[in-house]
Amino acid sequence: MNGEFTVEIASDKGEVGREIKDLAEMNRLFTAWVENIYHRRVHSETKQEPLQRWMAGAPFPIPQPADLAEAFRWSEHRRVAKTATVSLHGNRYQVEPELVGHKVELVFDPFDLTFLRVRLDGKDAGTATPFQIERHSHPKARPEVPAEKPRVTTGIDYLGLVDNAHSNHLGTKINYAALADPPTEAADLTREG
Repeated sequence: MNGEFTVEIASDKGEVGREIKDLAEMNRLFTAWVENIYHRRVHSETKQEPLQRWMAGAPFPIPQPADLAEAFRWSEHRRVAKTATVSLHGNRYQVEPELVGHKVELVFDPFDLTFLRVRLDGKDAGTATPFQIERHSHPKARPEVPAEKPRVTTGIDYLGLVDNAHSNHLGTKINYAALADPPTEAADLTREG
């Protein structure tokens, strides 16, 4: 999916494609492409349109923000030293003294090793206070890289065509907000004449 959209965008390496002015334009084009192309094309594996397949599972539970954040945290186990400290990737942290000698689970955001939750036997045991920080992110937490090489563009402004089709489609829908506006002076003159 990623390559089908991004291949149509001009890169800073001089590759042919649509020039994007700002993030708002990028979001508008991506929304148009997803709603009109991706969601409506039959997937080769599922033999269904992605939107149709997704909607078959409705209604969807909405996760709580705390649960969502927890789902993306990483964890590692460490034994608490006699000094009530634990080490994690070159960093040292102070923990509660009653944890000395116990094997604890350290739960953290891989991009921020300055805040760690501590668990003992699956139960919350407080936080690990930074004592000596050498590394601020996990060594395996790498910035995102493209999963595949971009494909060669055709030179046709495909995203422009998709954007126009999307705008035309939106224009056929009823704008309920506009119905509530009071009539303009020009409209009043046409009615009288």
